[in-house]
Amino acid sequence: MKMKRLWNFSTLLLAAGLMSGCAVGVEKKVYVEEPVEDLYNSAIDLMLEGKFRTSTTKFDEVERQHPYSVWSTKAQLMAAYAYYQANRYDEGIVALDRFIQLHPANKDISYAYYLKALSYYEQISDVSRDQKMTQLALTSLRELTRRYPNSKYSRDAKLKLDLTYDHLAGKEMQVGRYYHTQRQYLAAINRFKVVVEKYQTTTHIPEALHRMTEGYYALGLLGEARKTAAVLGHNYPGSKWYINSYEMIENNKVPISITAKGKKVNIETVRQEKAAWYELWKKF
Repeated sequence: MKMKRLWNFSTLLLAAGLMSGCAVGVEKKVYVEEPVEDLYNSAIDLMLEGKFRTSTTKFDEVERQHPYSVWSTKAQLMAAYAYYQANRYDEGIVALDRFIQLHPANKDISYAYYLKALSYYEQISDVSRDQKMTQLALTSLRELTRRYPNSKYSRDAKLKLDLTYDHLAGKEMQVGRYYHTQRQYLAAINRFKVVVEKYQTTTHIPEALHRMTEGYYALGLLGEARKTAAVLGHNYPGSKWYINSYEMIENNKVPISITAKGKKVNIETVRQEKAAWYELWKKF
């Protein structure tokens, strides 16, 4: 029993010695408070040098050491920008949400919304993949244009909004084309209808109308096919999609020329052109 107690005591002494040795070996970090201007300028310099990760640490230090200064508010937004530049989008979005919540009346608030939208927008993936980021980008861009329609960032946001809509429409088209090739015409038509009804300003409308015409024709719904082709012809009379729809329904070639928006259009020229449809119909 005595031996056991002695061994335990010796073990405690050894452990204490090891701990004290570790404590001696570890250098304690000394906290030094720096002037706010020095901290902020140092963070800016690091960011300009492309050292974004280090600069975010410096910006965070501005807020930690000087939480009530005007520089602290600037540092919050600049840290989010540095995260964005480093492609650390998730961290940047968290920082921007915090800035928006804490400073809703700040003069740079529209930029915060814009940077948040960009952080989603730049993560948009190919139409073959999940479109969650596209939806989030769409929501953020719409929020910016709704809240700050006269902001200097709204014009670019509106352009990106159109591209985002086009991307989402492209996803619907891809799914619709798949159903179409599988001869699941009703499912395909429903997808193309979504494009026509929900994404009316996108570049996919003429093809969507043509594919709907094809689907109705394949199902034997000739009345619906003719009606859809008529809508296509009225809105895009010079497009290759209308020519394809017309020739399918009439089982005949389109005349050598038709009147499109008050002008004579040479159909053979349209057939032979290799440009995309939206480049063709804009000519007429």
